[in-house]
Amino acid sequence: MSAQPDHHTPATPYAPAAGAPADLLAQLRADRRADTWVPAFEGEWAAALEESRRTFSLAGLYEVVQDWQGRLASAPAVDAFVASGYDDSEFIDMAELRGRRR
Repeated sequence: MSAQPDHHTPATPYAPAAGAPADLLAQLRADRRADTWVPAFEGEWAAALEESRRTFSLAGLYEVVQDWQGRLASAPAVDAFVASGYDDSEFIDMAELRGRRR
């Protein structure tokens, strides 16, 4: 028997700190987008919590926290991009393109 690491073992999933969901919710409530972001987070959290109860897995809860941490962290860059006045009038609407193919 060898003491070599098993390279077939999956990487440990992201695991937020115990208070991360509550801290995240407080940050979302303090953001100017709170009217839309807080209900969206709470809805995703509730769905992930129900999934966790059915599957006995915390992965969905971790994913919700990680996604919302990313949204919150990228919000200043998005705000700066929007404020820059970038002309996106040539944006391609993928939903419109899919509709044309039908």
